[in-house]
Amino acid sequence: MSQTHPEGDAATGVASLPMYDWPEIRAATDTLWTAIRQQLQSIGIAAPYLLDRSDDPEPLWRHPDLILSQTCGFPYANGLAGKVTLIGAPAHAVTGAAPGRYFSVLVARKADAAPTLADLADRRFAYNMTHSQSGFAAPVRLLAAGGHASRPQPLQTGAHRASIHAVAKGEADWAAIDAVTWELAKRHDAAADELQIFGKTPETPALPLIASIGYADQAEAIASAIKAVINSLPAGIRDATLITGLARVKQSDYAPLAEPVPVSEALPALSI
Repeated sequence: MSQTHPEGDAATGVASLPMYDWPEIRAATDTLWTAIRQQLQSIGIAAPYLLDRSDDPEPLWRHPDLILSQTCGFPYANGLAGKVTLIGAPAHAVTGAAPGRYFSVLVARKADAAPTLADLADRRFAYNMTHSQSGFAAPVRLLAAGGHASRPQPLQTGAHRASIHAVAKGEADWAAIDAVTWELAKRHDAAADELQIFGKTPETPALPLIASIGYADQAEAIASAIKAVINSLPAGIRDATLITGLARVKQSDYAPLAEPVPVSEALPALSI
């Protein structure tokens, strides 16, 4: 289906911002993207009018015409590094993490006594997917580092929001949720009201913004354009998207995320 755009020039390339693109803030995300697109165009980098919102965002991360997207640190470290251009890592001051860093909050039902890591031995873990840093790798490493394990068969939910619902409904007992996603859930999903935080994982580099490897020579220009947009965002858009800055990061910052994940130690019932 064709669309008419007021600028009149042709759209170029592909772009997505899938990691925190909740329906409740979609209009704000679109406003953010429009500002980024216009800033990129002002420095001679053509960009598409609309964000790609395919159900599966992952194929786009390797698209040869990718202008901008956001991936998770785990797939970046374990497959994308060196094959895409690393632009930077967003800052989300509301979480309390250092700029360009993030962590996971460990959540359980408020109706139950707040567990310790040792208490998780007989409590079922809900996770979004095995290649998620915040929802899987980070909590698994945390358990194993302390000599702990969660023995029941874990529940794969497919998304952080679904994990929140699974714990709230009693389908699982605990989950690890990206701290930015948790802030969105507290604002937009009543299921979060049923849960409590009982711990958090160590900080790691935040979810990286990437572009096609073809934009390697323009990484600094793209990052500067995004920084300029973030600095000038209207307060309402900044509040809705929770984005407060952009930190420059290096590929080596994500290297620790490529270390083997001790799944058999922390989740003995899960075979992957």
